[in-house]
Amino acid sequence: MTSTKPASSTATPSNYKQAMVVIGTMFFILGFVTWLNSLLIPFLKQACELTDFEAYFVTFAFYISYFAMAIPSSLILKKIGFTKGMSLSLVVMAIGALVFIPAAQSRSYIVFLLGLFTTAAGMTLLQAAVNPYVTILGPIDSAAQRMSIMGICNKVAGMIGIFILSMFLFHDSAEISERIKTLSGAEKEAELTLLASKVIVPYIVMAAVLFVLAFIVRKAPLPEVNAEDNVESNEPDQYGRTSVFQVPYLVLGVICIFLYVGVEVLAIDSLTLFGESQGFTQDIASKFGIGSLIAFTVGYLLGIVLVPKFISQRKAFILCAILGMVFTTCAILTSGWTAIIFMILVSFAHSLMWPGIWPLAINKLGKFTKIGSALLVMGIAGGAILPLIYGKMADVMADRQIPYIIMIPCYLYMIYYAMSGYKKGLPAE
Repeated sequence: MTSTKPASSTATPSNYKQAMVVIGTMFFILGFVTWLNSLLIPFLKQACELTDFEAYFVTFAFYISYFAMAIPSSLILKKIGFTKGMSLSLVVMAIGALVFIPAAQSRSYIVFLLGLFTTAAGMTLLQAAVNPYVTILGPIDSAAQRMSIMGICNKVAGMIGIFILSMFLFHDSAEISERIKTLSGAEKEAELTLLASKVIVPYIVMAAVLFVLAFIVRKAPLPEVNAEDNVESNEPDQYGRTSVFQVPYLVLGVICIFLYVGVEVLAIDSLTLFGESQGFTQDIASKFGIGSLIAFTVGYLLGIVLVPKFISQRKAFILCAILGMVFTTCAILTSGWTAIIFMILVSFAHSLMWPGIWPLAINKLGKFTKIGSALLVMGIAGGAILPLIYGKMADVMADRQIPYIIMIPCYLYMIYYAMSGYKKGLPAE
């Protein structure tokens, strides 16, 4: 039997801090780009004249890339390592941002989706690198705390991104909407193309920043982590496992990530259109996502203070899943500002779920850490599927509120995983 040493890091106290700063920057970039989808959905719905179902292909194109590219990302990381992989991921993201230029000029929804898929391909590689990196960089017991810190970077970036892009896209949305209603034929096409062109400047700037950061990360002296010895070997690891699929708690964790990301994305990316259905203007509704990210951040801050000193990351996860069910139910049964506030609180409930699920699923994977991380990243495809189902239900029912009911069984599964699913096949101490 080939022995496998536990996941470890070459970090020292000094470069540990430096690594945390760089990784925090990566999570900032992930958040900045990810949560722009909450604006692109209503923006492209208008600019490309889409139904709700069609508009949610924004999330589909973005998150399905995680499913398609997770295994290739794992192979790339195995070949070049975590740190070089981060730099490469930023370059791919920048290329995806540049695709928005011809997409806007031609007002082609398909090209917009191609740009989103390419950007997300880079983000898949980045996720596959930074999540195990921040988990392995220190003790497993405090992994949720480190991931909560990273989550704050992610959500603060999302707030900034939503605020900046909403200024570009929606500051005169009411006037444009009224003007478009009075036009037809070539005049309407010209106005819609002019509307679509609003994304060009911010995405050029984004691409430039990503290229610069790719260079900086490539030159940064980050400690490399050792996640496995010989993953290709068919010989059993120290727990007698020869395949990652012989780890039930990991497989169940992938499903949990799938459902969690689905509800997390749906709760925020649907909020602008839901706000409009509750009588708010597009300019006001486009900022509701900032409230959700603030709620997220508050939850992360509580996690840093409370986990693991006062409450374990697993119990915090259970509590959050229960709150998610309660807040979602209240959002369905109320209206106006009350419903909006409950949907914002749903994001508060989501705050400690990702840092709760990931360490449980990746625990004691040994030489399977990188491939296990890739499978968990594939689970992010839940953000592609659940919003699309919601969008179809919204079109069929002509209602954007009742379809939120699809979130309830997702929370029930999360509770199951946090209470017993994480123990399925877990090696004894």
